[in-house]
Amino acid sequence: MGRILTIEDVEFAILGGSVYACGGGGWAEHGRMLGTAAVNAGQPELVTMDEVDDAAWIATAAAIGAPAGTTEWQMLGVDYVKSVQLLQERLGAPVYGLMVGQNGKSSTLNAWLPSAVLGTKVIDAVGDLRAHPTGDMGSIGMANSPEAMIQTAVGGNRANNSYLELVVEGATAKVSPILRTASDMSGGFIASCRNPLPAKYVREHAALGGISKALSLGEAITNAKAKGGAEVIDAICAETGGTILITGKVGAKNVAYTTEAFDIGTITIEGNGGQSTVHVMNEYMAVDSSAEGRIATYPDVIAVLDAQGHPLSVHEIYEGIEVYVLHVPKSKIPLSSSVIDPAVYPSVEAAMGIELAKYVL
Repeated sequence: MGRILTIEDVEFAILGGSVYACGGGGWAEHGRMLGTAAVNAGQPELVTMDEVDDAAWIATAAAIGAPAGTTEWQMLGVDYVKSVQLLQERLGAPVYGLMVGQNGKSSTLNAWLPSAVLGTKVIDAVGDLRAHPTGDMGSIGMANSPEAMIQTAVGGNRANNSYLELVVEGATAKVSPILRTASDMSGGFIASCRNPLPAKYVREHAALGGISKALSLGEAITNAKAKGGAEVIDAICAETGGTILITGKVGAKNVAYTTEAFDIGTITIEGNGGQSTVHVMNEYMAVDSSAEGRIATYPDVIAVLDAQGHPLSVHEIYEGIEVYVLHVPKSKIPLSSSVIDPAVYPSVEAAMGIELAKYVL
């Protein structure tokens, strides 16, 4: 049997998703809006992949963009629902369930409202346990596929006449940049439904259990909150199997928004007897230590927490604050086929100017 998601689960999803957001992953307020709307509109149901028929269609509900507080974006709950409806029309078949490309402050909840309104199931699988900058990284091995895939996008700032609806079909590598451009044109953040695939494929390629992992992490954080920040940080480490890699002060932040809707740059932290650099592309993607060289690389979970154990998004970081860098090695998390696909790394390495693939593969 599936699990009916409740208002309590909304907060668990936001809290756990905030850690796995790794500095990106949307907005907590946006996630709360989506989750609250969902549990008030119907009964969103979380199902594990072993409950799903091999031939059932599963698509990915996603939010595209880098809303780091720098753009005039607007995305409403109805945009997520409409994006699913457009995909079903084009597919000519009902979608059984929706997975998400990644966890995050809001992305953990991307599938909940369509589930409540349209009856699609919330699939307990993710394209990537943690958040990432490109759609390819959450595409469960479809990044290089020659197969034509359907992708839809809906949303935009209505007051600025930036609202868009888009249905595109083609090889993922060709159509994903179109959706990212649409996101930028809509104000920087847009709802998407994409890549309908048979459940058999999803079972073999997605990171299974990704949503329930975020929920249980959120529950652990909730239970520790009354005891203070140190207890919250301990609870996060215990639940994720992670460690605090660096404790220190932010020395410098150099992050800029690009026309491709990415936030790219570095954050320097002074601490642990030296200087460390956190590399950013929407999310925290790698950590280099002045003493030891590379100490963490995507798809490891890399989160930056404040003294209260609150996970900080890139836009919440400023010079002089005390931070704790959480590291969960990739060996301790479920990995999808896309995060170990060599094809997803060259574009990110080029944009960031650092090596990733050699540490991953």
